[in-house]
Amino acid sequence: MPPEGDGPFAPLHPISRRHLTALGGETGLVQSPQPGVPDGAPGHSVDDVARALQVDLLHARTLGWDAVAESAERNLQFLEAAFDEPSGRFLGFRALDGEWIGGPGSNESFGRAMLALGETIADAADPAMVERAIELFIRALKAAARVTSPRAQASVVLASAAVARSSAMAGSTEPRDAALGRDVQVLMRSLATGLHARFLERARAGWPWPEDTLTFERALLPRALIVAGHRGHAETMVGIGLQVLNWLIDVQTAPEGHLSPIGSDGWAFDGERAKFDQHPIDATALLLAAEAAYAATGDPRYSLAMERCYAWFLGSNDLGRPLAHPKRGACADGLTPKGVNRHEGAESTMAWLVAAERIRALRAAAPRVMVPMRAGRAARPLQPARQAGGASRRDGAPGAST
Repeated sequence: MPPEGDGPFAPLHPISRRHLTALGGETGLVQSPQPGVPDGAPGHSVDDVARALQVDLLHARTLGWDAVAESAERNLQFLEAAFDEPSGRFLGFRALDGEWIGGPGSNESFGRAMLALGETIADAADPAMVERAIELFIRALKAAARVTSPRAQASVVLASAAVARSSAMAGSTEPRDAALGRDVQVLMRSLATGLHARFLERARAGWPWPEDTLTFERALLPRALIVAGHRGHAETMVGIGLQVLNWLIDVQTAPEGHLSPIGSDGWAFDGERAKFDQHPIDATALLLAAEAAYAATGDPRYSLAMERCYAWFLGSNDLGRPLAHPKRGACADGLTPKGVNRHEGAESTMAWLVAAERIRALRAAAPRVMVPMRAGRAARPLQPARQAGGASRRDGAPGAST
């Protein structure tokens, strides 16, 4: 059985950046080291550097900007170096010797880079860094409007929403910033409307999903609909996002009440869902979508879902085994049929660090909203959201240290 921690709820821990520091190389965060041995990594991924920049922004809320400034600067420099002017996109992968390999990255990688820049514009405490992020974001805007991958579109929607809420935009009288403010609003509406239409056109009875298979980071899509719809006062868009999110929560909640993410092989329509491998990125994506829903509705269903996603990292899962190592700020790569995958890659570590900071903020705002941590213990069932009913389930499984 998993550890109880401090009482019946998944405990919070002081921020630790030890593993994050160990992952850092001269030219950027390493992608996939052996545990504690960065020299074993093949290189640097734009995806992971973008996530690391997002973690820096979150850690600054508790630790202060000085504690993350050097790391944030290195990560932004990496994204600046990754920008490919001819394509208007970001290169995807850099070898340890600094050479870029393989040309522009995937659509999903591009979307993550844009989201990290948008959050930097909104949240960085360094005005010079905000200015550089704005310039880079503008250079990538044309390519952003052309992405066709639903996950990339969702990331760009969220990036645009972050820029739109930023004080840099609200307080600026510069013509450039006014133009950017208009551009991101148009881009957010356009891409969000396209995602909304995709759900309406392709969803089927009992399967409110616009693809034939549920695959990785699936909750990113309803999160974008909820954020864009809430910001644009589009109630129907928010309602669809909530309906899809409710379904994702329901089908990934075990009868015992803990999170049971769909495995890495996915779940095809009318097929059998994969139970393993369960990946941290999917737990965090669901947590972030639930966070957006909670902000839009105030419904405690979603704060409870966030807590279950967080507790999954600490042992409230199908195997009753913790993946996160809070004292080092590290996370294993997933749950397999044989146990925990002990490899501690950058993607999984960033997923844990993001989840922990989002829960820290949730509890600071509403400290009484928690759920039992222990796998197998009966937990209060999630109730249908007030604004949109969830689709029926298809099966029964569902201070700091450095």
